[in-house]
Amino acid sequence: MPDGFLLVDKPGGWTSHDVVARCRRLMGERRLGHAGTLDPMATGLLVLGLGRATRLLRFVQHLPKVYRAVAVLGVATDTLDADGAVLWRRPMPVTEEEVRRAGARFVGVIAQVPPMVSARRVEGRRLYDLAREGKEVEREARPVEVHSFELLDFAPSEYPEATWRIRCSSGTYIRTLADDLARSLGGRAHLTALRRLSSGSLRVGQAHTLEGLEAAAAAGRAAEALLDPAEALADLPAVRVTTETAAAVCHGAVFPAPLLGITPPAAGPHRVLDPGGRLLAVYRVEGKAARPEVVVA
Repeated sequence: MPDGFLLVDKPGGWTSHDVVARCRRLMGERRLGHAGTLDPMATGLLVLGLGRATRLLRFVQHLPKVYRAVAVLGVATDTLDADGAVLWRRPMPVTEEEVRRAGARFVGVIAQVPPMVSARRVEGRRLYDLAREGKEVEREARPVEVHSFELLDFAPSEYPEATWRIRCSSGTYIRTLADDLARSLGGRAHLTALRRLSSGSLRVGQAHTLEGLEAAAAAGRAAEALLDPAEALADLPAVRVTTETAAAVCHGAVFPAPLLGITPPAAGPHRVLDPGGRLLAVYRVEGKAARPEVVVA
């Protein structure tokens, strides 16, 4: 199986780990990881790396994400999604305009406290493991950025349903964002649906269903589902080098940045491609020197 990226449209009810385990079997590759966890309830784009491409997942993981989220206002659960137990219920007959204005106040850099059901670690332990034990610990607020918070649909009632399209930085918790918005209006909220639409330039429309991958594997065509690493990292600027320079890149050589085609102060990361467009490495500029961050060729 060649190295590459696999875009999967994760179904609801599956953990990201479940998807990784299934794809290891289907693709016949043990070296397989993912860029950015999706909760079991969530669906949509899950980016996997196979073989040496697992070392490149970090360059996808930190790209901005786009989500479609549906929330019920006036009801909160212990997980802030539909899988949890109801903790708080109170009619919240707010208007569409009030919700739209509230969303606008969350656009920009905001401080967000990770939910107890998140995968973040506190003193070496995952928060969701502590939550399963019935424990709640102090979590430090951290900055995230919401680039846009667009209200797509609103169903008014005592417990209104709101649908948003959200573009945000990696690490933003959409369930917390919805509940924080509701709190700003005097209530609470929980998600009933969440779908990741994109990660950087990678779109869920490019992704394969698990059923489709099963069929491809059965036909001996699983490798055709892989996305070339150079294409998967299209959000990074690229430089194309000569055959002679490519040989040095493959050995992890350090170059004066202009010699590699990178003009300081551009720090990177940059894709370094051979004359045929194959990804050789990802380089970063430090001072005036271009140094390899990952060599894959």
